[in-house]
Amino acid sequence: MALMTGEQYIESLRKLNLQIYMFGEKIENPVDNPILRPSLNSVKATYDLAQMPEYEDLMTTTSVLTGEKINRFTHIHQNTSDLIKKVKMQRLCGQKTAACFQRCVGMDAFNSVFSTTFETDAKHGTHYHENFKKFLQYAQENDLTVDGAMTDPKGDRSLAPHAQADPDLFLHVVERRPDGIVVRGAKAHQTGIVNSHEVLVMPTISMGEDDKDYAVSFSIPTDTEGIIMIIGRQSCDTRKLEGSSIDVGNSEFGGVEALTIFDDVFVPNDRIFLNGEYEFAGVLVERFAGYHRQSYGGCKVGVGDVLIGAAAVAAEYNGAQRASHVKDKLIEMTHLNETLYCCGIACSAEGSQTNSGNYMIDLLLANVCKQNVTRFPYEIARLAEDIAGGLMVTAPSEKDLRDPKLGAYIDKYLKGVNSVTTENRLRILRLIENLTLGTAAVGYRTESMHGAGSPQAQRIMIARQGNLAMKKKLAKAIAKIEE
Repeated sequence: MALMTGEQYIESLRKLNLQIYMFGEKIENPVDNPILRPSLNSVKATYDLAQMPEYEDLMTTTSVLTGEKINRFTHIHQNTSDLIKKVKMQRLCGQKTAACFQRCVGMDAFNSVFSTTFETDAKHGTHYHENFKKFLQYAQENDLTVDGAMTDPKGDRSLAPHAQADPDLFLHVVERRPDGIVVRGAKAHQTGIVNSHEVLVMPTISMGEDDKDYAVSFSIPTDTEGIIMIIGRQSCDTRKLEGSSIDVGNSEFGGVEALTIFDDVFVPNDRIFLNGEYEFAGVLVERFAGYHRQSYGGCKVGVGDVLIGAAAVAAEYNGAQRASHVKDKLIEMTHLNETLYCCGIACSAEGSQTNSGNYMIDLLLANVCKQNVTRFPYEIARLAEDIAGGLMVTAPSEKDLRDPKLGAYIDKYLKGVNSVTTENRLRILRLIENLTLGTAAVGYRTESMHGAGSPQAQRIMIARQGNLAMKKKLAKAIAKIEE
């Protein structure tokens, strides 16, 4: 089964025995939980879209391992065309869900680990690359959703992993056995792990020899004994319990994150991809960060398309669509959104082949892409809120709208243009609220800042990749300076 349907994906998750906790209670049926289900639907969309002929070229491709048709989210990039189609696919998924669809992290981890294990084996004579290819083939053949887990809690940022007061603040190996390793620690902000079949763990920073027990990469099923997931709170999350399709804003789709604990978890030898080769920890981090920063030039742009459209609809429903300042704001939102897309396409088109054969994006341009993402969505959101007006955050609930007595007042006094129902006006305003302030804001506004590394991380890479020495030589040559 190279391609699952959306319904097959849902049923595959029912078979997992995940240890998920939320609001102090264990969630026995996460698939049908009203708070978690919208995030599951977002992943389901990546399976549904792959079944549609009109999206086949973007959503599917051919496996280099088996020659079979696979979902692009499990693909190893073979050329710059693959890198470009990845960004276009992510924009499409963002447009269809207006939320985080969660499979990007696994795809970016696949490609990062693929090339890094190849180079690790070349230096150390290990067998990590073969281990990883076997795992990847398994993921492709079963069309699995794989969570990429990189971010450790980190504790005291001024201290290396081995120097922390609590050694578990970075995930590390606590025991080595003939048949595998035992790991302990946690991974924070794990988007989509509750909707994943497997978790692919990677180190989170560059490391020295004293940190070799922390230089570990592996993949195991998400229901492996010792893995515990604690759901993070989101603004307006309990609105999903009320059964209102209006108040949630985006009632079908969403995203969810979890603090994921690894409480002495066993990893068999054939699932280990890095185990103490500390000099490759930074290589893996840098490559994953680059791929994931490229991703933001697609997914955030797709969600931005929805937000721009919602703002335009709100302007029409308010009767303000002809105002010059509204037109200008929509132009500015579009300009910013398309600039992000340009960066995603540019770093893809400038990609190059690694020693392992897969393709890597241009790291400088990928970091420029993400640096812009830490800024532009905030301005897009601000302008959307400006156009929407204050009713976006002061509107009564759907229960009030449906009330036999109160509903008449709401319908009368919250109407915009006469040809549009009050209900539809409230629906579009709640969607904007969801995208800028509510549960979707976690996957759009705030994640734009901190996902794939917060702004300073990109600035460090831009300084490293910017080749200032070459630019100084160019200037001196033009100025005819001889030293």
